[in-house]
Amino acid sequence: MTPGELRRLYLIVRVFLSYGLDELIPKMRLTLPLRFGRRLLFWMPNRHADKPLGERLRLALQELGPVWIKFGQMMSTRRDLFPPQIADQLTLLQDRVAPFDGALARKHIELAMGGPLETWFDDFDQQALASASIAQVHTARLKTTGQEIVLKVIRPDIGPIIKADVRLMYRLAGWVPKLMPDGRRLRPREVVREYEKTLLDELNLLREAANAIQLRRNFDGSPMLYVPEVYSDYCRESVLVMERIYGIPVSDIATLEKQGTNMKLLAERGVQVFFTQVFRDSFFHADMHPGNIFVSYEHPENPCYIGIDCGIVGSLNKDDKRYLAENFIAFFNRDYRKVAELHVDSGWVPRDTNVEDFEFAIRTVCEPIFEKPLEEISFGNVLLNLFNTARRFNMEVQPQLVLLQKTLLYVEGLGRQLYPKLDLWTTAKPFLESWMHDQVGIPAVIRALKEKAPFWAEKLPELPELFYDSLQQHKRLQQSVDKLTNQMQAQRVRQGQSRYLFGVGATLLVSGTILLLGKVEVFPAWLMAAGIVSWVIGWKRTT
Repeated sequence: MTPGELRRLYLIVRVFLSYGLDELIPKMRLTLPLRFGRRLLFWMPNRHADKPLGERLRLALQELGPVWIKFGQMMSTRRDLFPPQIADQLTLLQDRVAPFDGALARKHIELAMGGPLETWFDDFDQQALASASIAQVHTARLKTTGQEIVLKVIRPDIGPIIKADVRLMYRLAGWVPKLMPDGRRLRPREVVREYEKTLLDELNLLREAANAIQLRRNFDGSPMLYVPEVYSDYCRESVLVMERIYGIPVSDIATLEKQGTNMKLLAERGVQVFFTQVFRDSFFHADMHPGNIFVSYEHPENPCYIGIDCGIVGSLNKDDKRYLAENFIAFFNRDYRKVAELHVDSGWVPRDTNVEDFEFAIRTVCEPIFEKPLEEISFGNVLLNLFNTARRFNMEVQPQLVLLQKTLLYVEGLGRQLYPKLDLWTTAKPFLESWMHDQVGIPAVIRALKEKAPFWAEKLPELPELFYDSLQQHKRLQQSVDKLTNQMQAQRVRQGQSRYLFGVGATLLVSGTILLLGKVEVFPAWLMAAGIVSWVIGWKRTT
């Protein structure tokens, strides 16, 4: 480790011990030296013994700074890994930090743009409109049109901090399989790798700009979701310029109700937006916490969401989407056998899993839940209970589903906050059934033909030539086969003749030998000579 990494590691250890987080070290023989060393070398006492473990973990992550706060936020979605008392506390982590100096923000914007800020913008406000762990936002106007905009600028010192902390996380992840019996199944290095990718993606605002443009195009003209316009000509890797929006924070329930917002429709549209992004577009906003979601002031009776901060997006391949949709529908229909079979078919659990035992375990967990009224059932919690059940059958963590699980929990929590009687099942089931029918029915065949039409239009003029070439190749192949057949037949004839000559030669040699032994002096030499000649001719025919 470098001196800087050692200092950072020392700070992390000190913070963790001051909050008594050594309780997280499993008490087993393998960890005995580590626990003994903590008592012997690190004498720092737990200064927050009056607080529960989950709260202490949250406070420690907050003290360690933005990188660890975001890591805690991501881990808060992994309820298959943490008990509720820890996961609930991690969800309280707020991604709000003190803004850095506005003059420094201006300097970095000008450095990225390559000139004075007034060349492109008017009315730049050095007071940050909002500040987060990765970047902060300032308001201004476009010089050419007067359009109100926001400029998002990356924190100038965040890159080295992220890289140093991620390296330490990798080292800690390497210890997990050695310290925890179930550690390898948790795939800690893959979790850190996914987190690292997410952070590095957020550091490149050109990527966020592209994500926002794609999401805006997907919902162009939709009454459900509006994504602000991105002014890509002004965007740089560390600066994002986009339309300024005005809306009601989705968490401000009082204001939404005061203006007469249709809360039931708003909650249902949140579910519809999620499933549309996942299954129709294969491209979903994966950071839909309340700080990134607003509601338009216009048309409260027909409310429309406004989504910002598209730095984190997710996607699923066709196989994952199909398995996921079939799992959802099987849950809706309480078809636990189907759920078990889908987990095996998808490879989420080992192929040799006993399907009957797995089905029974799922039924045991889910049936008591489904006895409640639908509005009281948390779909997110049903999935988490399923994952916890699947752990007993050696289900490995699926990194490609992490963002999806997180987003689903956000959507359900938000929907229930807006409209406590939200029936997520009734809202989602028709959508999923329609999507499945569209994937396997006649519309799927027609769509596939349309998708392949340009390819076949390009290849159609070549078909006669390809057909002629195939006939020629078939003719040449037939000629080669006939030639080979004739050669094999000739070879068999020669082999038969050779065997005949070998037999004649052997007979003559034996006869000559017998006559010679009988002291007949005239014929033996001629017979033996003829036998040798027959052998030579037979041998030549074989070669």
